[in-house]
Amino acid sequence: MNLFRISWSNLKDKPLNSFLSGLLMTFGITIISLLLLLNKQLDDQFRKNIRGIDMVLGAKGSPLQLILSSIYQIDSPTGNIPMEEAEKLTRNPMIKTAIPLAMGDNYRSFRIVGTNKKYLDHFGATVAQGRLFQKDLEVVIGPRVAQVTGLKLGDTFAGSHGLDEGGDVHGDTKYKVVGVLNGSNTVADQLVLTPVSSVWAIHDHEHEEGEAHEEHDEHHDEGEGHDEHEEGEVHEDHDHEEAPREITSMLIKFRNPLGMMIARGINSNSKLQAALPNIEINRLFSLFGVGIETLRGLAIVIMLISGISVFVSLYNSLKERRYEMALMLSMGATRAQLFGMLLLEGLVLALIGFVLGILVSRVGLWLFSASVSSEYHYDLAAFGILPEEWILLGVAILIGLLAAALPAIGVYRMNISRTLAED
Repeated sequence: MNLFRISWSNLKDKPLNSFLSGLLMTFGITIISLLLLLNKQLDDQFRKNIRGIDMVLGAKGSPLQLILSSIYQIDSPTGNIPMEEAEKLTRNPMIKTAIPLAMGDNYRSFRIVGTNKKYLDHFGATVAQGRLFQKDLEVVIGPRVAQVTGLKLGDTFAGSHGLDEGGDVHGDTKYKVVGVLNGSNTVADQLVLTPVSSVWAIHDHEHEEGEAHEEHDEHHDEGEGHDEHEEGEVHEDHDHEEAPREITSMLIKFRNPLGMMIARGINSNSKLQAALPNIEINRLFSLFGVGIETLRGLAIVIMLISGISVFVSLYNSLKERRYEMALMLSMGATRAQLFGMLLLEGLVLALIGFVLGILVSRVGLWLFSASVSSEYHYDLAAFGILPEEWILLGVAILIGLLAAALPAIGVYRMNISRTLAED
């Protein structure tokens, strides 16, 4: 007697009940699996990118915004800070490294970040083709930038003002691609990296153009005072050259945990802000955690309802098939075989629910990743089975077997002769 074939036939005989039980199990598995995947992907991205960054120095404002914009490149900066003041604050002997960042432009929504070689070293980003930038307007691009934009070694391009696509294009000054990075699965993969001085050079050029245009208009309107105007122009140029240089932020690593005290001093005694990534990201995840735990609880309830559905379905099925089972017992089948047949029905529903739930969760992750990728350029599409999902399989099987075992016990209480006589 092929128990599996009989179990499968029994499930097909009650398609609506089987579908409902399988659907509830699939729905519960999908939610839990998707939450596990998203939690793992987001946690990996957040933890990986802040590793080795103990403090972010920037303009006053939201500390979380400063961290999201400086480390993850997914928010607007809180403002600019004077380079000289930032360097003065980071000369503290407890600070091991300080990496400057200058932002404000993008190329096709990929951020152009002025920095130095320490930034690449920090994220373990190495050059796959070409070389590292050495002078103004030279850039190295992350592999995702190269993939989406089609930029390659030797190409030139003009950046756009702002951090989102659609800003004014700096058409007169162009960057040149001198290197393409290997993938490091960090934020560096989706950036255009250049020396800090490149960012200054671009905006200096823009500023000079604006001044020249204004001077031309004044000269055209007034038509006099040429010598005085020239003298003023030289004086203005001199002042412009002396203007203090600004950066967006600095990524700082301490020599030891005592460096945390520096942050308190900076926030109390300077015009700058010191934000601590670990504290802010933990706070962010604790806020996420409430929602995630609520959804996970809901999914467990749905899986339990699925178990109840399997129980009711098999209980009713057992009542309807009493005569059939009594007949099978009279023809030589054992009660253990019938018990096993009913357990198989619960097991099959649980396995179908698990497989479909895992597949649907991957489709959900793919859709979410596509949305995040187009907006922030992060790739979250990792579809491997997580260790926790094997535990989820065990839970699904347990629910299926328990739900089937409760009505299946009735097989042992069945009176064969009375059942056959009644029907």
